[in-house]
Amino acid sequence: MAFRFEKLAVWQQAIDFASLVYEVTRSFPGDERFGLTNQMRRAAVSVSSNIAEGSGRRSDRDFSRFVEIAYSSGLEVVSQASVARNQGFLDDHGHQRIYNSADELSRMLSGLQSSLES
Repeated sequence: MAFRFEKLAVWQQAIDFASLVYEVTRSFPGDERFGLTNQMRRAAVSVSSNIAEGSGRRSDRDFSRFVEIAYSSGLEVVSQASVARNQGFLDDHGHQRIYNSADELSRMLSGLQSSLES
């Protein structure tokens, strides 16, 4: 039997997003392991975690709040990816991959939030 969140396409997209962030941050400098690398990974993982946690709440209103937090975490990764690109840790292609994935994920999260609020 699957948990409620595992049935959501947006949760799978969030898992894929986190995997992408892990992939692109592997090449970051070692001295960033506890800095930008860690921050980006934690924010990316937070997206799927908040979807999962919110799905266990008793009301759609509570779930919607967690979806909002997940959305914000995705935006955090976009901002951090820009910093990484400006520091030369991330090339334009890697930045674009994160940006495109975050864009798709944000649309899916907005759709979920709209459905929860109606």
